[in-house]
Amino acid sequence: MEFGWSAEELAFRDEVRSFLKQLLPPDWDQHVRTDMQDHDYSVRFAKEFAKQRWRVMHWPKEYGGLELNLWRQVIFSEELAYRGVPGSSDLGSSSIGPMLMKFGTQQQKDQYLNAIANAEITFCQLFTEPGSGSDLASLQTRAVHDGDDYVINGQKVFTSGAHHSDHGWLTARTDTEAPKHRGISTFLIDMKTPGITIRPMINLTGGHDQNEVFFDDVRIPADTLVGEENRGWYQIASSLDSARSSVPRFTTAKRLLDTIAKYLKETNGPNGYVLAKDPVVRSKLAELAIEIEVGRFLGYQSVSLQYQGVPSEKEASASKIMGTELLQRLTNAAMNILGLYGQIKHGSKHAPLLGQIEFFYKESVYYTIGFGTSEINRNIIAGRGLDLPR
Repeated sequence: MEFGWSAEELAFRDEVRSFLKQLLPPDWDQHVRTDMQDHDYSVRFAKEFAKQRWRVMHWPKEYGGLELNLWRQVIFSEELAYRGVPGSSDLGSSSIGPMLMKFGTQQQKDQYLNAIANAEITFCQLFTEPGSGSDLASLQTRAVHDGDDYVINGQKVFTSGAHHSDHGWLTARTDTEAPKHRGISTFLIDMKTPGITIRPMINLTGGHDQNEVFFDDVRIPADTLVGEENRGWYQIASSLDSARSSVPRFTTAKRLLDTIAKYLKETNGPNGYVLAKDPVVRSKLAELAIEIEVGRFLGYQSVSLQYQGVPSEKEASASKIMGTELLQRLTNAAMNILGLYGQIKHGSKHAPLLGQIEFFYKESVYYTIGFGTSEINRNIIAGRGLDLPR
């Protein structure tokens, strides 16, 4: 089979590039991510993309979409990832919206879907707990049905963006007697509800993106329950496939590789030595370029299956493993090529590539952990892809 974009899709890619050229500030390529800049830019750009109805262009028109095929959304996300532009997608548009279309009540759809499409509300994902990370089904946060409400008690950790979010997608145990996968429910919760406490967690890059979130007798309306009680695991599993098969992850890697290659061609080392001519360096970068292309098509395969409504657990896990470990190999190779200079942070005049290598090297540690560790995803491939025993 020969894969290729249609003339209409190529024209759309050009349209996105032209739009970004007008939208981005002239010094955008000198921009290095920080937590505050990411949030501010994400909000600003998300609203601009919402005006174009591009954030959820594959959604039904009644919920703010354009009913275009999913590949337009992929093209859009790729172009933004290559330029390092936030705001193309968030938890609401990538996971919560599709989940609500499938499992939500009409009231929930009316309340949230158009607001998500218009970038009017933001969400965080309240899944991980101190004792349940990759083994998500072992979570202990409780939701007790009490009249017209549920009462929530427990703790979540590593919650990205909780301090900026209007709402949270919460997993909680509603049946302590059921097998652990069958006693979980999910809720959409207002993050300003009394009893919720958010505490910052500073990450390896020195930024504040993740948080601890505590629930002390938090009372929420019963109609915030999504789908059937005790059937939340099926919603979680469906959303993780989408998150794990992120095609823009490979586009981000390509952008970083292109940036490194350009720098090595234009910069001489000691005694005028050109690193771009070093056979070891050339071989390593070529190897990484091959991996990026293979990974990109692996991501396309996973998206294609999801678009057809076909289960894609093993493909999504394969894409996630390859993409996240590739970013670690890429940043590690760049650090080795640049030597001690690669460790210099942004802000120093001696930092090559504005300190991006130091930043991404540390940030890439998270990639193989979030949305299921590489070990968990390899087990999924072994069990559901190769039919091996547990």
